[in-house]
Amino acid sequence: MKIRNSCTLARLYAGPHHPILATSPELMLINAVCQQNTEAALALFSEKKLFGSVPSAIDAPYGRFEGLGGVRDFTETWLSIFHAQQAFVTPVIQTRANGRAITELVVNFVVDGEINQVPMFVIGELRTKNTLDEVRIYCHHTFVPDLQAYRKPMFTPAYLEMGDPGLLSGSVREYYEALHHVPATDIKRIMASMSPDCKFGGYEPEKTGHEATQTQAEMLEKFEFMASYIPRCVGMRFETITDDNTTCIIEWVHIVSRAGQEERGRIALSGIAAYERGEDGLLCAVRISDYAGYERTIDWSKTPLTEAEAKAINFVEEFPAGVGSKSQTSTAR
Repeated sequence: MKIRNSCTLARLYAGPHHPILATSPELMLINAVCQQNTEAALALFSEKKLFGSVPSAIDAPYGRFEGLGGVRDFTETWLSIFHAQQAFVTPVIQTRANGRAITELVVNFVVDGEINQVPMFVIGELRTKNTLDEVRIYCHHTFVPDLQAYRKPMFTPAYLEMGDPGLLSGSVREYYEALHHVPATDIKRIMASMSPDCKFGGYEPEKTGHEATQTQAEMLEKFEFMASYIPRCVGMRFETITDDNTTCIIEWVHIVSRAGQEERGRIALSGIAAYERGEDGLLCAVRISDYAGYERTIDWSKTPLTEAEAKAINFVEEFPAGVGSKSQTSTAR
């Protein structure tokens, strides 16, 4: 079958060095959904989460589905959302730690006899080792027909401060400190945290011109561009950290300064990244899924929030210099 749109995730990262547990519940969910097996999908959830008397949920780029009725709706509308007649899954990387099971995978949607490949992060909040309280799915908005480049942050920070690098370890901490937590990005430190053959990317469609970066020259160019606006314009606050000692996966929400809004059109969005360590302890892969850089494409008449409401979320006048210092200028959320 002809592949209409291919992605690099499986091509770059799949292999026996990334073992996959086929019975991991978040992977079982996506397999059930692709097979349109509603009963199998429902069997992975209860009506409410184990604690808090709140409904179980699936949070997808195009909507949130709560309770067993929501799981049913998510399953039954999956193919139609992607204009597909069939779908099957290619699991690529799996990270299981900290009460979560996360599979990075490719969903192969069959659309009019051709395959559209969509790379996704699927995060399972485990109720038990075999069942789920919540699933969060990330993929690039351009893979979803008619989806805008806006996803309201799924987490509400208690205060607006960039993630504390002390919560991380090794090369992941070094990378993050160098990129986000000094008055200016330290590109030399970033490059030193990565192995010479470190790969960057796998989640953006190739047709956008954002192909995965695989050479040091390409990597240097990428971070020189990032240093032109990080950390002055945008920061990231950790919301979940899942680390199995090889791969550290961080879900975040953006924090945006006035300079970020006015100069780059940035707004607060949810995002996710995987930082994989090699045998030498250095980063061998960085994989990110967010909508950064696409904010100016948003048609605000088609979003659940107005532009003004979106800009008010996680906004600060400016970021204070120094590592871990709290902002005193944040707006109400």
